[in-house]
Amino acid sequence: MQQELYYKDALKLGQKEYRARMARDEDPYLPVLDDIVPPEKGLPNLHLGITQIPVFFIVGTKTTGRTNAFAANFMPLLEEGTEFAEKWEVLYRSHLSEGIRDPIKVYEYMNRFYVQEGNKRVSVLKYCNAYSIPADVIRIMPEPSDDEAVQLYYEFVEFNRVSKINFVEFSKRGSYRELLHAMGKPIDEWWSIDEQRRFSGAYYFFEQAYRQNGGDKLKTTIGDAMLSYIRVYGYTELQHAGISEIKSNLKKMWEEITLQEHDDEIELKTTPAHEARPLKQSVLERVFDIKPAAFKVGFIYDVPPEKSGWVNDHELGRRHAQTVLGSRVDTSVYIAESAENFAPTLEKAVADGNKMLFTISPRMLKQSLRMAVEHPEVVIMNCSLNIAHRYLRTYYPRMYEVKFILGALAGSLTETNRLGYVCDYPIYGQIAGINAFALGAQMANPRAKVFLEWSSVKGAKEATLSLNRQHIHLISSQDTARFQEDDRIAFGLSRIADGKTNLLAVPVWKWGVYYERILRGAIDSTIQEEYDSSTRAVNYFWGMSEGVVDLEYAPGLPLSSQRYADFFRDSLIHGAGVPFLTPFYKQNGEIVGSRQRELTPDQIIRMDYLVENVVGSIPAYEEMTAKGQATVDIAGIPQAKKVVSKEENK
Repeated sequence: MQQELYYKDALKLGQKEYRARMARDEDPYLPVLDDIVPPEKGLPNLHLGITQIPVFFIVGTKTTGRTNAFAANFMPLLEEGTEFAEKWEVLYRSHLSEGIRDPIKVYEYMNRFYVQEGNKRVSVLKYCNAYSIPADVIRIMPEPSDDEAVQLYYEFVEFNRVSKINFVEFSKRGSYRELLHAMGKPIDEWWSIDEQRRFSGAYYFFEQAYRQNGGDKLKTTIGDAMLSYIRVYGYTELQHAGISEIKSNLKKMWEEITLQEHDDEIELKTTPAHEARPLKQSVLERVFDIKPAAFKVGFIYDVPPEKSGWVNDHELGRRHAQTVLGSRVDTSVYIAESAENFAPTLEKAVADGNKMLFTISPRMLKQSLRMAVEHPEVVIMNCSLNIAHRYLRTYYPRMYEVKFILGALAGSLTETNRLGYVCDYPIYGQIAGINAFALGAQMANPRAKVFLEWSSVKGAKEATLSLNRQHIHLISSQDTARFQEDDRIAFGLSRIADGKTNLLAVPVWKWGVYYERILRGAIDSTIQEEYDSSTRAVNYFWGMSEGVVDLEYAPGLPLSSQRYADFFRDSLIHGAGVPFLTPFYKQNGEIVGSRQRELTPDQIIRMDYLVENVVGSIPAYEEMTAKGQATVDIAGIPQAKKVVSKEENK
């Protein structure tokens, strides 16, 4: 009979898997949960009841009883004509005629299922490429630990508890919460049946499109790929897209998907690959006196320069680059009509024929990424840090170097050993600034303590006054003025007492140098060559030695203090000074590094802790203003993004 050939075919698949695993010196049989988690360990069990589970996630058996009857892919190994083969055939015919409806019994551990009853049913369904099966599930909870996989699993359990979705798998912590945020759902809100169905449908369509584009060849999970898609196109758009549209969009952003194949997704460029040199003319341009076409560049601002010191600094930088590069560049300014929607402004800048766009705020990142995917012919750069997007390049100065000098200066000047620091947002790069200031102060004065306040929690003025009320008067405030939006008393390092502010030293953002050097690299194709030669996200992270940040002293700062700060400045510029030289200690007493080694730029950027002499903490998401939350959503460090659920509060 034709049907009898199916067992023979399944047997061949099992034997093939068996031989392949033996050749790789791997166990050819099904994994046994009792070997992975011995029952005597007594781990907590949770009975989840009957639910649909993904057949793909069924990987083994609970006990050794039927292990040798199946290869590791659940295909049979026992010969034709056996009682086992006959029962397998009966199940197969039953599945063809009416489907397998009786639930199997499984144990779930780390989001993988191990069968206690129903191995042959699973074998038949895997042979038929079935998507899911009803199962009576008992979950075994692993012991809490610092292991990345265990912590990721606990995040899955939290997500599964409210959503009842068990087929979405991520490889990075924080992804489940990021997904919920993209969907506009609180982390502790139960999903309705309709929400579960809509999500399942969107996931199924995405999975089909992803596989059709060759996703099976990648090691990244389908969930990781879907989250990348949502970052570009949004969850709402995914819900309303068909397979063909998703497939087309995936082709546009495929390098964004494959970026996740890298353990190190970001390539930090800490020095320019090109020197600041006169731009050369081609032979034809010199002989025939032909002027080269100007390289068109757009600068996208979220508010007019006169309303923001941050934007004004970038505008001055644009003007410097335009003046220095002359007719070789044609720069234009575009001011967003809406602080929430930058897309129309970006579209106009692209339509105007600009070859490069600078978006100067992390809040523009999401829409900048969408535009970069849709228009790969335009180089789009966002002023932010530690953003792993292949199509969008980012740039930001190593401001922590200046903060280190200001900390040393403050430590040398304090008479009370109590210093203040006001920070805007807990985003990448800002934590390094706090720690660099604190370590600089500690180097100058081992007894110095740095008291930390956040303008995104209290407002800049109140943060400073709060420090004053604690009898703290030497304060490092934000790095630039905000003009009309601002309520701060000062910026830079100041002595603030009795209602008076005496400025001592300020950071200087040299955006003109930054933009000039980037544009030189764009004109002579160095920037593009750097991008083409890499498979990772490219972040430009230049500092004092590249001339893009510096500090200036107020006239009232004593000459001896200026010389003291200059010593550190020259050391940093010439590579002798190291702000983050190990070992040093965190607030919790944990030691960072050993011997005398410098932290890598990536370790500095990703700092999510405060050093031992900082008094204060990283604010919780709920403590911040709406603007602070919006900024943290895009560029914040993980613990600042964390939204505490009602259950966690209990």
